[in-house]
Amino acid sequence: MPTTHRLFWWNLENLFDTVNSTNRSEKLQRTLNKELKGWTTAVLDKKIEQLCKVITQMNPDILGVCEVENRPVLDKLVDAMNASLNRTYAVLHQDTKDARGIDVAFIYDSKKYTPDGELFSLEVMRRNATRDIVQAQLKTAAGNVLVLLGNHWPARSDGKYESEPFRMMVGEVLSYWVKRIHEIQGKGASIVAMGDFNDEPFDRSLVEYAKSTHILKQIENSTTTDYLYNLSAACINGKLGTYVFGNDINMLDQFLVSKAIAVKTKLSKFSVAAPVRICHDVVPGMVKGEYNAPVKFGRPAEASTHNKEGFSDHLPIALTLEEK
Repeated sequence: MPTTHRLFWWNLENLFDTVNSTNRSEKLQRTLNKELKGWTTAVLDKKIEQLCKVITQMNPDILGVCEVENRPVLDKLVDAMNASLNRTYAVLHQDTKDARGIDVAFIYDSKKYTPDGELFSLEVMRRNATRDIVQAQLKTAAGNVLVLLGNHWPARSDGKYESEPFRMMVGEVLSYWVKRIHEIQGKGASIVAMGDFNDEPFDRSLVEYAKSTHILKQIENSTTTDYLYNLSAACINGKLGTYVFGNDINMLDQFLVSKAIAVKTKLSKFSVAAPVRICHDVVPGMVKGEYNAPVKFGRPAEASTHNKEGFSDHLPIALTLEEK
């Protein structure tokens, strides 16, 4: 019987430590002071509780996350997950230089996987510090390795097209790094790049710079392993995305896989077992309105949008892989 691996990605929407946390630098404390007004231990605990409601229903083997401030808040989330699911999750996290202090991390079932090598990140250089691309490698019980690349690309807050060059730059870095992994580990490397790309599957940053495609024949016929297969492109139907801005439904959160996963060959150890799914129906009340907008948790500093019964301003996505 093949072994299945349930992977999820979720932007947790500003999972910050408490307002005066000793785990935060003075500089970052000044930056976040106004933003985190009212973010007490009670609020953090409620945020963890709401996130855990969703994660418990997903029951992930591996969960990639972003918008988390530090290891202590991840540990709190994992403790809640372990208690709810009776599993033994562990954290792979590395502090990066992001200007708001938010990081990318992985949570995994430590009874199902063992880390293979050191966790490390690839720094993305721009004028204002942004999130690194984070690489983790997990070995299965059968001895096969999944290479995980966590992404949280620069935001659209200055406008989609005004900020697009920054995401093109990160896409180029990702493509370079995928090529290096193949040079080191061979054509059979099983790579899953996941994240909040802040662009959609057909935008230039992903197609031209990250070299991802939704056309399987393009992957099959390629003589190189440079291309990534964008599994999330099929989710675009005009009715549901992972993020809603105004009247626009966006598919910003995506899974991209290497040729060894997309195309079954002698080198393949993993294959896609099911289409990517947007987890809008995991917990009742996760979305609202005719656009299926995610119900966000928000922050007390933004009293008009703070909702203690909310979850995140993004919806999680799921990918199931099958191991030979």
